[in-house]
Amino acid sequence: MNTFLELWAKSATVSIGFFWMAFWAFGLGYVISSMIQVFVTEQRMKKSMGEAGAKSIALGTFFGFISSSCSFAALSTTRALFTKGAGLIPALAFLLASTNLVIELGIIISIFLSWQFVVGEYLGGLLLIVLMSIVVKLSLPKDLERKARENAKSREGQRESEEIPDWKKLIKSKKGWIRVSQKYVMEWLMVWKDVSVGFTVAGIISAFVPKAFFETLFVGAGSDDPNFYQILLQAIVGPVAAFFTFIGSMGNIPLAAVLYSNGVSFAGIMAFIFSDLVVFPVLRIQAKYYGWKMALYILGVFLLILIFSSIIMHYGFSVFDALPETSVQTKVTDREFFKIDYTFFLNLVFALFSGIAIFLHIRNRKSDHKMSDSSLTEKVLFRFAMMAYCWLTVGLGLKIYFGLSDFVF
Repeated sequence: MNTFLELWAKSATVSIGFFWMAFWAFGLGYVISSMIQVFVTEQRMKKSMGEAGAKSIALGTFFGFISSSCSFAALSTTRALFTKGAGLIPALAFLLASTNLVIELGIIISIFLSWQFVVGEYLGGLLLIVLMSIVVKLSLPKDLERKARENAKSREGQRESEEIPDWKKLIKSKKGWIRVSQKYVMEWLMVWKDVSVGFTVAGIISAFVPKAFFETLFVGAGSDDPNFYQILLQAIVGPVAAFFTFIGSMGNIPLAAVLYSNGVSFAGIMAFIFSDLVVFPVLRIQAKYYGWKMALYILGVFLLILIFSSIIMHYGFSVFDALPETSVQTKVTDREFFKIDYTFFLNLVFALFSGIAIFLHIRNRKSDHKMSDSSLTEKVLFRFAMMAYCWLTVGLGLKIYFGLSDFVF
């Protein structure tokens, strides 16, 4: 019994330690993202993007790069672009870029994994867009795109103002920075449940799940030189494992770190990271927007391209002898989390900024503004998040009770 309780305490420490490592990076990424969303508006993106073509795909990729990394926010913006006339390929390019090429995601990956995964994330994200463009161009029935656009238009709830504000004036105004603080808070409101569940699950897995499980699930895990068959299977298992989760692109990075520490190959981990757009909640939302035929078509395209991209990235890095070394795979979960270093001071800075942003958000919030999402997915996520907080609270209590020396406040 004591062993179970000690593992419980350890899992809570790892979960909170993971978040402590990442908090400043979340804050920095969301500050940048919020500024971009305020000063580079969705109306401006819609005006710039037209039908499918090289220019539209490039613009979709660029606007995705400077947009939010929250999968569900990206889905909403993608629908808006699609219903306003953007072709499916540039709209999906925006979706892939906004969940794979954004700045804050690269920062988080650099903290939990290694530079190879950061490079793999950005190069792989571009490769995903190229492969998606080719596959959709060769396989998309025009009638399916037309029906999907009609479905999306029928669900468009509100008309947005066509006025595009002057960003030069806005960036100098108090109103503009109040809007930045509101966007910053909204970024957290969109992802706090995913982050809470993702970090908690990562801690639980790191403490309770033996390495043998990963070696069974990801065939060849722990091998210094897995063969092509094992690499392929791991690239397939990655998205399959991610499909039934409720965790978005920012919440699954600590889980990827756990896979990394258990010897899963570069291809398997990249496939898992790329899989934030093939999880079940995303499929359900796509079906709600476009109908089930288009949702399943997009799912099939994304699964195909992410598996191929992961394998290509794996062997591309292998050619240059740049694959992550297995000798460093235990550092993420074994490091000392709560020491006085740059993380401590950066966290203080962004905690202060977050407090100011919350104050401004509450002070300037409209009375009819809805703070919650009543969808089934969000309700389920909320309950999981509450369970996660209960787990962490009890685990911290056990940690204090046992008085383990590696816990530092």
